Amino acid sequence: MSARILSGKEVAAELRSEVAERVAALANRGKSVGLATVLVGDDAASQVYVRNKHRAAAAAGMVSFDRQLPADASPADVLAQVEELNEADEVDGYIVQLPLPEGLDPEPVLDAIDPAKDADGLHPVNLGRLVLGKPALLPATPSGILRILDYYGVVTEGASVVIVGRSVLVGRPLAIMLGLKGRDATVTLAHTRTRHLSELTRRADLLVVAAGRAGLIGAEQVKPGATVIDVGTNRIDDRLVGDVDFDRVVEVAGAITPVPGGVGPMTIASLLANTVAAAEAGAGE
Repeated sequence: MSARILSGKEVAAELRSEVAERVAALANRGKSVGLATVLVGDDAASQVYVRNKHRAAAAAGMVSFDRQLPADASPADVLAQVEELNEADEVDGYIVQLPLPEGLDPEPVLDAIDPAKDADGLHPVNLGRLVLGKPALLPATPSGILRILDYYGVVTEGASVVIVGRSVLVGRPLAIMLGLKGRDATVTLAHTRTRHLSELTRRADLLVVAAGRAGLIGAEQVKPGATVIDVGTNRIDDRLVGDVDFDRVVEVAGAITPVPGGVGPMTIASLLANTVAAAEAGAGE
């Protein structure tokens, strides 16, 4: 029997609708909500991502600010743009689109972002507050994953969770978020160098794969009836595929996210949610 498909499109639409309502409520009080992006260079995929973010922001009633710098911009140029956005009253949240061109270290750039305007939720201050269980702007993709689980009624309390992938974008913050009180999962954080990885993944009630390796997880590595969240986005020829062998795993799992159309739509929706939350905090909500 095939698994239930956990589409992220409907979940993202619901979240974007909620964001639009919150934006409208602020507008009624005379407060606009501004989202800015900083794009350095001419990476084609990054340009598409940025356009999608501005399109989604406009649909939610936000004001968009598009800041573009050439690929040969100096570190000082990029930092100056970040400082300008930190000081801009009309900008409530913003992101620096990654990856940066070769030769530009992203760490000092991301560290320079005002944590109160950190729409991606990846500033060290926000990540530190996450670890401490304090209110913060949370990482966008992990937040989107939790929203999918809630929407489809996937229970995390007492569940055995294995996350394959240890990036700061997904794996590490998601492991913390699932282990907090209220989620109450027991989490194992694994990666492509984990010994006997298949033995771990076959014990998982909830398996999240975010390793960036196409087809890493096959049917034999999934517990029958498990929920599988595929965060991978790998381009093979003209196709976008995940880290999970979907066609095989769908026959074993109880529920699974597709690629595309699963976690992907949630990242931008969560980015918008962080931006409106930042605007509400600035307005004293």
